[in-house]
Amino acid sequence: TPFVNALRRIMLTEVPTMAIDEIVILENSSILHDEILAHRMGLIPLKTDLDSYSLPEDCKCESEFGCNICRSNLTLEAEAEDKTMTVYSGDMKPENPDIAPVSDKIPIAKLAPDQRIKLEAYARLGKGKKHAKWQPVSMCTYMYLPEIKVDSKLCDACGKCVKVCPEECLIDTDEGIKTQKEIECTLCMDCTDACPQDPPAVEISWDNKAFIVKIESTGALPVERIVFEAIKIFDKKVKDFSDQLKKGK
Repeated sequence: TPFVNALRRIMLTEVPTMAIDEIVILENSSILHDEILAHRMGLIPLKTDLDSYSLPEDCKCESEFGCNICRSNLTLEAEAEDKTMTVYSGDMKPENPDIAPVSDKIPIAKLAPDQRIKLEAYARLGKGKKHAKWQPVSMCTYMYLPEIKVDSKLCDACGKCVKVCPEECLIDTDEGIKTQKEIECTLCMDCTDACPQDPPAVEISWDNKAFIVKIESTGALPVERIVFEAIKIFDKKVKDFSDQLKKGK
Protein backbone atom coordinates (compact mmCIF):
# COMPACT_ATOMS: atom_id res chain seq x y z
CA THR A 1 0.00 0.00 0.00
CA PRO A 2 2.73 2.59 0.80
CA PHE A 3 4.35 1.94 -2.60
CA VAL A 4 1.09 2.42 -4.55
CA ASN A 5 0.19 5.50 -2.52
CA ALA A 6 3.65 6.96 -3.13
CA LEU A 7 3.16 6.60 -6.89
CA ARG A 8 -0.29 8.17 -6.61
CA ARG A 9 1.09 11.18 -4.74
CA ILE A 10 3.98 11.57 -7.21
CA MET A 11 1.56 11.53 -10.15
CA LEU A 12 -0.46 14.27 -8.48
CA THR A 13 2.36 16.51 -7.32
CA GLU A 14 5.69 15.68 -8.98
CA VAL A 15 5.16 14.80 -12.66
CA PRO A 16 5.62 18.11 -14.54
CA THR A 17 3.29 19.45 -17.23
CA MET A 18 2.92 22.65 -19.19
CA ALA A 19 0.50 25.36 -18.05
CA ILE A 20 0.13 29.06 -18.70
CA ASP A 21 1.98 30.83 -15.90
CA GLU A 22 2.12 34.43 -17.04
CA ILE A 23 -0.09 36.61 -19.22
CA VAL A 24 0.40 40.04 -20.75
CA ILE A 25 -3.00 41.52 -21.53
CA LEU A 26 -2.72 44.08 -24.30
CA GLU A 27 -6.44 44.77 -24.57
CA ASN A 28 -9.50 43.51 -22.71
CA SER A 29 -12.84 45.24 -23.13
CA SER A 30 -14.84 42.14 -22.15
CA ILE A 31 -16.94 41.91 -18.99
CA LEU A 32 -14.27 39.70 -17.37
CA HIS A 33 -11.65 41.34 -15.15
CA ASP A 34 -8.05 40.77 -16.21
CA GLU A 35 -7.41 38.59 -13.13
CA ILE A 36 -10.35 36.28 -13.89
CA LEU A 37 -9.31 36.00 -17.53
CA ALA A 38 -5.74 35.12 -16.51
CA HIS A 39 -7.00 32.53 -14.02
CA ARG A 40 -9.15 30.84 -16.67
CA MET A 41 -6.28 30.74 -19.12
CA GLY A 42 -4.00 29.17 -16.53
CA LEU A 43 -6.42 26.29 -15.94
CA ILE A 44 -6.61 25.29 -19.61
CA PRO A 45 -4.72 21.96 -19.96
CA LEU A 46 -1.90 22.13 -22.50
CA LYS A 47 -0.26 19.32 -24.42
CA THR A 48 3.17 18.73 -22.93
CA ASP A 49 6.48 17.80 -24.53
CA LEU A 50 8.72 16.69 -21.66
CA ASP A 51 11.56 15.77 -24.01
CA SER A 52 11.97 19.26 -25.49
CA TYR A 53 11.40 21.48 -22.45
CA SER A 54 12.94 21.75 -19.01
CA LEU A 55 11.72 23.13 -15.70
CA PRO A 56 12.58 26.85 -15.29
CA GLU A 57 14.68 26.11 -12.19
CA ASP A 58 16.70 23.52 -14.15
CA CYS A 59 17.15 25.55 -17.34
CA LYS A 60 20.66 26.69 -18.25
CA CYS A 61 19.42 30.13 -19.30
CA GLU A 62 18.88 31.08 -15.63
CA SER A 63 16.68 33.92 -16.88
CA GLU A 64 13.63 35.28 -15.10
CA PHE A 65 11.89 35.59 -18.47
CA GLY A 66 12.89 32.16 -19.74
CA CYS A 67 13.99 30.94 -23.14
CA ASN A 68 12.71 28.60 -25.86
CA ILE A 69 13.80 25.62 -23.73
CA CYS A 70 11.80 26.54 -20.64
CA ARG A 71 9.00 28.70 -22.03
CA SER A 72 6.45 28.50 -24.85
CA ASN A 73 4.40 31.43 -26.12
CA LEU A 74 0.74 31.52 -27.10
CA THR A 75 -1.29 34.47 -28.37
CA LEU A 76 -5.00 35.22 -28.37
CA GLU A 77 -6.77 37.88 -30.41
CA ALA A 78 -10.54 37.87 -30.73
CA GLU A 79 -13.14 40.53 -31.49
CA ALA A 80 -16.93 40.39 -31.70
CA GLU A 81 -18.29 42.38 -34.59
CA ASP A 82 -22.10 42.42 -35.07
CA LYS A 83 -23.17 39.74 -32.55
CA THR A 84 -22.15 38.12 -29.30
CA MET A 85 -19.44 35.50 -29.67
CA THR A 86 -17.72 32.97 -27.41
CA VAL A 87 -13.94 32.86 -27.29
CA TYR A 88 -12.66 29.29 -27.09
CA SER A 89 -9.30 27.72 -26.35
CA GLY A 90 -9.11 26.86 -30.05
CA ASP A 91 -8.76 30.59 -30.78
CA MET A 92 -5.34 30.59 -29.10
CA LYS A 93 -2.37 30.53 -31.47
CA PRO A 94 0.59 28.54 -30.07
CA GLU A 95 4.14 29.35 -31.09
CA ASN A 96 4.89 25.61 -30.88
CA PRO A 97 2.07 23.35 -32.16
CA ASP A 98 3.20 20.70 -29.65
CA ILE A 99 2.28 23.05 -26.78
CA ALA A 100 -1.38 23.72 -27.51
CA PRO A 101 -4.67 23.35 -25.61
CA VAL A 102 -5.73 19.71 -25.34
CA SER A 103 -9.20 20.73 -26.54
CA ASP A 104 -10.40 23.50 -28.84
CA LYS A 105 -13.82 23.60 -27.14
CA ILE A 106 -12.93 25.10 -23.74
CA PRO A 107 -14.81 28.42 -23.36
CA ILE A 108 -12.72 31.36 -22.15
CA ALA A 109 -15.00 34.39 -22.38
CA LYS A 110 -18.05 35.84 -24.11
CA LEU A 111 -17.72 39.03 -26.09
CA ALA A 112 -20.54 41.45 -26.82
CA PRO A 113 -20.45 43.40 -30.11
CA ASP A 114 -17.35 45.60 -30.41
CA GLN A 115 -15.63 43.98 -27.41
CA ARG A 116 -12.10 42.70 -27.90
CA ILE A 117 -9.44 40.57 -26.22
CA LYS A 118 -5.78 40.63 -27.17
CA LEU A 119 -3.08 39.00 -25.07
CA GLU A 120 0.16 37.06 -24.95
CA ALA A 121 0.47 33.98 -22.74
CA TYR A 122 3.63 32.25 -21.56
CA ALA A 123 3.52 28.56 -20.65
CA ARG A 124 6.09 26.86 -18.46
CA LEU A 125 6.66 23.43 -16.99
CA GLY A 126 5.62 23.11 -13.37
CA LYS A 127 4.54 20.63 -10.72
CA GLY A 128 1.20 20.03 -9.07
CA LYS A 129 2.63 20.63 -5.60
CA LYS A 130 3.03 24.29 -6.55
CA HIS A 131 -0.38 24.73 -8.22
CA ALA A 132 -3.15 22.36 -9.29
CA LYS A 133 -2.99 23.67 -12.87
CA TRP A 134 0.20 21.64 -13.30
CA GLN A 135 -1.36 18.34 -12.21
CA PRO A 136 -1.25 15.85 -15.13
CA VAL A 137 -4.19 13.84 -13.76
CA SER A 138 -7.79 14.76 -13.04
CA MET A 139 -8.27 11.50 -11.14
CA CYS A 140 -5.77 9.16 -9.51
CA THR A 141 -7.14 6.60 -7.04
CA TYR A 142 -6.52 3.02 -5.99
CA MET A 143 -8.31 0.29 -4.08
CA TYR A 144 -7.74 -3.34 -3.15
CA LEU A 145 -8.89 -6.00 -5.61
CA PRO A 146 -12.35 -7.14 -4.42
CA GLU A 147 -13.18 -10.79 -3.79
CA ILE A 148 -16.82 -11.94 -3.68
CA LYS A 149 -17.82 -15.39 -2.43
CA VAL A 150 -21.33 -16.86 -2.30
CA ASP A 151 -21.85 -19.83 0.04
CA SER A 152 -24.23 -22.10 -1.88
CA LYS A 153 -25.06 -24.03 1.29
CA LEU A 154 -26.34 -20.91 3.08
CA CYS A 155 -27.84 -19.12 0.08
CA ASP A 156 -31.56 -19.71 -0.56
CA ALA A 157 -31.49 -17.68 -3.82
CA CYS A 158 -33.91 -15.05 -2.50
CA GLY A 159 -32.26 -12.50 -4.82
CA LYS A 160 -32.18 -9.60 -2.33
CA CYS A 161 -28.42 -9.20 -2.70
CA VAL A 162 -28.78 -9.04 -6.49
CA LYS A 163 -31.30 -6.19 -6.27
CA VAL A 164 -29.24 -3.96 -3.97
CA CYS A 165 -25.83 -4.34 -5.66
CA PRO A 166 -25.20 -0.95 -7.37
CA GLU A 167 -22.60 -2.39 -9.76
CA GLU A 168 -24.52 -5.59 -10.66
CA CYS A 169 -21.69 -7.81 -9.46
CA LEU A 170 -24.19 -10.53 -8.49
CA ILE A 171 -26.54 -12.33 -10.86
CA ASP A 172 -29.45 -14.71 -10.28
CA THR A 173 -29.08 -17.85 -12.43
CA ASP A 174 -30.74 -21.25 -12.61
CA GLU A 175 -27.82 -22.58 -10.60
CA GLY A 176 -28.24 -19.96 -7.86
CA ILE A 177 -26.56 -16.61 -7.13
CA LYS A 178 -23.31 -16.16 -9.07
CA THR A 179 -20.70 -13.41 -9.24
CA GLN A 180 -19.71 -11.32 -12.25
CA LYS A 181 -17.63 -8.19 -12.88
CA GLU A 182 -15.94 -8.54 -9.49
CA ILE A 183 -13.48 -5.83 -10.46
CA GLU A 184 -16.37 -3.32 -10.45
CA CYS A 185 -17.26 -4.04 -6.79
CA THR A 186 -16.97 -0.91 -4.62
CA LEU A 187 -16.85 -2.86 -1.32
CA CYS A 188 -20.04 -1.10 -0.18
CA MET A 189 -21.26 -4.26 1.64
CA ASP A 190 -24.91 -3.61 0.67
CA CYS A 191 -25.26 -7.23 -0.45
CA THR A 192 -24.14 -8.65 2.89
CA ASP A 193 -26.48 -6.27 4.74
CA ALA A 194 -29.41 -7.32 2.54
CA CYS A 195 -28.83 -11.07 2.96
CA PRO A 196 -31.39 -12.49 5.45
CA GLN A 197 -29.10 -15.37 6.43
CA ASP A 198 -27.02 -15.29 9.61
CA PRO A 199 -24.13 -15.32 8.90
CA PRO A 200 -24.69 -13.79 5.41
CA ALA A 201 -24.35 -16.15 2.47
CA VAL A 202 -22.42 -13.45 0.59
CA GLU A 203 -18.91 -12.66 1.79
CA ILE A 204 -17.06 -9.57 0.58
CA SER A 205 -13.30 -9.33 1.11
CA TRP A 206 -10.25 -8.08 -0.75
CA ASP A 207 -6.79 -9.13 -1.78
CA ASN A 208 -4.39 -6.80 0.04
CA LYS A 209 -1.59 -7.71 -2.37
CA ALA A 210 -3.43 -6.65 -5.53
CA PHE A 211 -4.68 -3.17 -6.44
CA ILE A 212 -6.97 -1.51 -8.95
CA VAL A 213 -5.47 1.85 -9.92
CA LYS A 214 -7.64 4.32 -11.81
CA ILE A 215 -5.86 7.17 -13.58
CA GLU A 216 -7.48 9.82 -15.74
CA SER A 217 -5.19 12.20 -17.60
CA THR A 218 -6.05 15.85 -18.19
CA GLY A 219 -4.78 15.29 -21.73
CA ALA A 220 -1.45 16.99 -21.13
CA LEU A 221 0.37 13.63 -21.16
CA PRO A 222 -0.66 10.06 -22.04
CA VAL A 223 -1.43 7.95 -18.96
CA GLU A 224 1.43 5.59 -19.83
CA ARG A 225 3.91 8.50 -19.81
CA ILE A 226 2.55 9.79 -16.48
CA VAL A 227 3.08 6.38 -14.85
CA PHE A 228 6.54 6.04 -16.43
CA GLU A 229 7.62 9.48 -15.18
CA ALA A 230 6.22 8.76 -11.71
CA ILE A 231 8.24 5.54 -11.47
CA LYS A 232 11.39 7.41 -12.60
CA ILE A 233 10.88 10.08 -9.95
CA PHE A 234 10.15 7.47 -7.28
CA ASP A 235 13.31 5.55 -8.22
CA LYS A 236 15.39 8.73 -7.95
CA LYS A 237 13.91 9.52 -4.52
CA VAL A 238 14.79 6.03 -3.27
CA LYS A 239 18.37 6.33 -4.59
CA ASP A 240 18.79 9.80 -3.04
CA PHE A 241 17.48 8.50 0.28
CA SER A 242 19.86 5.54 0.12
CA ASP A 243 22.81 7.84 -0.62
CA GLN A 244 21.92 10.06 2.34
CA LEU A 245 21.80 7.03 4.63
CA LYS A 246 25.24 5.91 3.45
CA LYS A 247 26.67 9.39 4.05
CA GLY A 248 25.28 9.38 7.57
CA LYS A 249 27.23 6.24 8.57
